[in-house]
Amino acid sequence: MKTIACFLLLGASLLAGCAAPMGSVRANVNTAASSDAMPSPAVMPADPKPTPTTAPVSAPTPGPSRFSLSAPYLAPPGSAADMRPIEAVALRASAVAALEPPADIWDRIRRGFAMPDLETDLAQDRTEWYVSRPDYMQRMAERSRKYLFHIVEELERRNMPSELALLPFIESAFNPQAVSHAKAAGMWQFMPATGRDFDLKQNMFRDDRRDVLESTRAALDYLQKLYRLFGDWHLALAAYNWGEGSVMRAMARNRSAGMGLRYTELRMPDETRYYVPKLQAVKNIVARPDYYRTRLPDIPNHPFFDTVDITRDIDVALAARLAEVAVDDFRALNPSVNRPVILAAGTPQVLLPWDNAAVFKQNLAQHGNARLASWTAWQAPVNMTVAEAARRVGTSEAQLREVNGIPPRMLIKAGSALVVPRKESQEQDVASHVADNGQLALAPEVVLRRSTVKARKGETVASLAARLRLSATSVAEWNRSSPSAALKAGQAVVVYLPVPARAAARGPAGARKAAPAPTRRPPARPTPARPRR
Repeated sequence: MKTIACFLLLGASLLAGCAAPMGSVRANVNTAASSDAMPSPAVMPADPKPTPTTAPVSAPTPGPSRFSLSAPYLAPPGSAADMRPIEAVALRASAVAALEPPADIWDRIRRGFAMPDLETDLAQDRTEWYVSRPDYMQRMAERSRKYLFHIVEELERRNMPSELALLPFIESAFNPQAVSHAKAAGMWQFMPATGRDFDLKQNMFRDDRRDVLESTRAALDYLQKLYRLFGDWHLALAAYNWGEGSVMRAMARNRSAGMGLRYTELRMPDETRYYVPKLQAVKNIVARPDYYRTRLPDIPNHPFFDTVDITRDIDVALAARLAEVAVDDFRALNPSVNRPVILAAGTPQVLLPWDNAAVFKQNLAQHGNARLASWTAWQAPVNMTVAEAARRVGTSEAQLREVNGIPPRMLIKAGSALVVPRKESQEQDVASHVADNGQLALAPEVVLRRSTVKARKGETVASLAARLRLSATSVAEWNRSSPSAALKAGQAVVVYLPVPARAAARGPAGARKAAPAPTRRPPARPTPARPRR
């Protein structure tokens, strides 16, 4: 009894300490279970009885962080509304030791909610949208099963709000193979350039924008950076979607107009305007699934996968077989591997379901020194056609195209790295400089070269184009004319004629220096790209 009394007194004293005022942007945080964020009666049952989502807490357990969120923050000009330093960060429930362990991963996420709720009509609208699509929510939640525990662990280690674990629902529906129309890839949807900024390797053999561990590390690094820049999680999320420069320009415009600088007060594209409300909607549903008549799949609060070291090149199919998992399940945990072989020098570890990791190690040991890889990497010594490369490496053109993703009518440029069949006699694995940096560079087999032709008597732009088997509209654009315009006899007309790539490189009579530079298409007026990470 004395022990229990001491424990209760200790817990009460620690709770009192946690209740002390803190100068923080999170000091007035509402959880999604708050009655202030009440859904509309049209969707919800009458007299709801939400259950509390936050357990009693004790002393904080700080973890290492690349960007210390507790350090003093001075907002740069135009980046925060009140321009005051952040003196401390409010304690989150997930950053402290709960008296009772979480029932499952959803309970653990609820305990870590630390962002202010976005209480807007748009957030309510998106909540109703998700609630009305239970099958879609169920599919997304099932896909998250493999990744949520790791993401939550990383967020808690960095003392970041657990709402961010739900962000891949909005970004990719938790599909690590997702690719947007703007070429953003992976669960966290990194653009190629931003991925390189955060050390995500993208080469012929792997794309770390899809890697579960690396993309999560990079995404949280980026979100921490944005939070320290703006001092506000809603603005940080807007910048993650729209780009930090775009958000800062929008804030500068509002400041010049004497308007507010909060997320809800900025003018932004519809995609970004809906972005944070979507996250708030998923947060609402996760906070109170019964209230929203939504069933979340049972996801236990323990690791789904374990890491296994790879010391030799190995086929993906063989790795899956040794782990006794389906190839699709193997790729779901290792989506960055985009070829049929894993190169140990570039991918030194893979992820496997927790129990299968031990199975893989045992089966691999029994496999002994037997061959593990039937594929290897080969570098093209010169520019060549796909057919020529296939002959050199002893495979079919169709197979070489399929394995390496080479589209029709393209040449392989010198120095390109390709995946090719591995000879029985080859014992050495792929070198690290190739496995880590190999790229496939292609060029069109046919290029367009600028030239001029003389019009014949009575010709128009359209008839000249027909004579050369070109588009009349294109010829008109190249000459700033119209397809029906009449031409004088002997008038010089600019055209772009197709020539074989090798002939374009050699030029007339072998005079390479005199040949005009080939281009794939005529020059066009550049169009500004929409800002996006």
